[in-house]
Amino acid sequence: MKIVKSAFIILISVLALTAYPTYSQSKDDCLICHDDPTFTGEINGKEVSLDVSAEKFNESTHAKLECVACHKGYDPESIPHRENAPKVNCLNCHEKAKQKHLFHPQILKEATGTEITPGLSCTGCHGVHYIQSPKSKDSKWSGVKLVESCGTCHTSEENKFIHSEHYNAVKQNLPFAPTCLSCHKNPVARIHSPGDSLKVKLAQENLCLSCHLANPEVQKEATKELSVLFVESYEKSVHGSALNGGNPKAANCVDCHTSHSVKKSIDPTSTIYKSNIPFTCAKCHPKISETYQQSIHGTAVKDGNFDAPVCTDCHGEHNILKTTNPKSPVAFQNVSREVCSPCHNSVRLTEKFGIQPNSYSTFSDSYHGLALSGGSVQVANCVSCHGTHNIKPASDPTSTIYKGNLIKTCGKCHPGANKNFTIGKIHVDLQEKNEPIIGFISSLYIVMIFSIIGFMLLHNIIDFYRKAKIKNMRLRGLIRDEEKHYGHSLYLRMNVSERIQHITMAVSFILLVITGFMLRFPHTWWVSHIESLSSDAFEYRSLIHRIAAVFMVSVSLYHIYYVSFTKRGRQLIKDLVPKFKDLRDAMAVARFNLGISKEKPKLDRFSYVEKAEYWALVWGTVIMTATGIIMWFENIFIGIFTKLGWDIANTIHFYEAWLAFLAIVVWHFYFVIFNPDVYPMSLAWLKGTITEEEMAEEHPLELDRIKKEGRTEDKDESEDR
Repeated sequence: MKIVKSAFIILISVLALTAYPTYSQSKDDCLICHDDPTFTGEINGKEVSLDVSAEKFNESTHAKLECVACHKGYDPESIPHRENAPKVNCLNCHEKAKQKHLFHPQILKEATGTEITPGLSCTGCHGVHYIQSPKSKDSKWSGVKLVESCGTCHTSEENKFIHSEHYNAVKQNLPFAPTCLSCHKNPVARIHSPGDSLKVKLAQENLCLSCHLANPEVQKEATKELSVLFVESYEKSVHGSALNGGNPKAANCVDCHTSHSVKKSIDPTSTIYKSNIPFTCAKCHPKISETYQQSIHGTAVKDGNFDAPVCTDCHGEHNILKTTNPKSPVAFQNVSREVCSPCHNSVRLTEKFGIQPNSYSTFSDSYHGLALSGGSVQVANCVSCHGTHNIKPASDPTSTIYKGNLIKTCGKCHPGANKNFTIGKIHVDLQEKNEPIIGFISSLYIVMIFSIIGFMLLHNIIDFYRKAKIKNMRLRGLIRDEEKHYGHSLYLRMNVSERIQHITMAVSFILLVITGFMLRFPHTWWVSHIESLSSDAFEYRSLIHRIAAVFMVSVSLYHIYYVSFTKRGRQLIKDLVPKFKDLRDAMAVARFNLGISKEKPKLDRFSYVEKAEYWALVWGTVIMTATGIIMWFENIFIGIFTKLGWDIANTIHFYEAWLAFLAIVVWHFYFVIFNPDVYPMSLAWLKGTITEEEMAEEHPLELDRIKKEGRTEDKDESEDR
């Protein structure tokens, strides 16, 4: 017992000797002196106020604390109370302040809370004795007051922010309105990662998207003007992809919209106001912006013409994609249709500014436009000639389409281009007022097509009606023909050589029609089905068209040899020469079909039907071959015949193709397929022979001549080859 008592006495003695002097005084004790506006003291050689208003202190968030909770080790009996008093360390109580005050990381490394420099200490923002709770609605940290409080030091940023859309939301007390702390409590300033701009940029992007993409309340408000998909598209854009891929130079939200001056695009002071967009983009793309500023579009925007396009009108806004991306509006295959045409095909804009109204339609109808629509990746589009950011009027000597520069421009795709490439209009339509000779040719062909095909169609309708009526009456027994006995002989209509020529011509013609109209009408339903077979369908189209043309020309040349150097061929051409009798036969057939005459005329080996078709084929083949060669070897022939000469060949080729196609369908197909006398099809093109009955019906004069001469025609005349 004595031992325990002795130990206790020793412990008390040690504590008494080593313990720092402590004094027991209350807040009220301190305020007896310090609650006096005239109470001052000298600190570091300067007289300072030591006044602490009891009223204000009791309204602060520290009202329940005693003064000695912060000011430790002070002797109330001594003046001053303590020599070399240590600074108050706020972190002794506010241990989580580091996590909450990331926006001022520089004061958290060795913070004591009483650093003198405002903004770099706890007291610089919160004050000393009259500290208010940030949660209080009346505190300087709530709503608009927070912005004013931060602006005490950050004057420039405050001046920008109070004119922003974010500040407008703060003034409206919207629950999701961002304040200084809403953003800066995240590591979004470069001071957080001075050497890692990528980390900061990603943090900025994530912060913006956390509201504009992930906050339902913000989305609900934003959908009045912006869709969620519009904002979301940034992450898939060329900028978002590059940034997320590790490129710190890629633009994020702040680069375009700024950090504190975020404003609507209708605000003239906004970085995304139309006339300011080129300068915003210039921060990353200075050379392109400089080029654009000198273009016709750039100068128009500078002059206040907001119908002219800026960067975002062509490239998009949040969803900017690489030019190599097929989904990008400025991708090679899209730029003409999606970027140029909305303006240059607009009736309102073309009338308002006196722009050529049909520039896009003439391009889309040209070989370049048609090939582009069909999927070609080599043909010229609008920017190939006019440029991209450096677009200028044709009257500007620095323009790529200035008369003196056209040889160079055309030469990019057409090696060896000469002055003749510049003769003739580039955008050519089929109107006479634009290019009179082109308009005349197109008008002439249209009249020819309607006249010739119309006559053929009328002729065949009457012929079909008459033959179908006779056949029907025979089946019903209303007409009884004289009983005729036909032999079983087969009569040669086409020998092997002629059948091969016919098949080669037919196949090549069909392929030429399909592949040619694929180019001219690339968006029709049947073309889309063909293109669905292969992504390279258009390239195959071009190749097949040329191969088919070679076969057609080859078989035509062989046919010339055939009719010139073989006995049967020479006879064939003699029998196909038009005669006056053909005209009488045509009139007689018309009278018979119309019921004027009851006697059907007797036709020879080739009637006016076959002769008209044969010589039309000869004419069409010559025209199509000549114009096709000019179009195929455009570099050579434009250099010889000029651009206008090539356009003439192109126009003739197109209309001649229509005339040939319609003639085959209306005239040839009728007589060999739909003709009631041969339906469902005459097989002479395949077998080479027809029966005696068919000879008697279609070629009675030839049959009579064969029988009088005592010849048989049931086999190929090989000796004539």
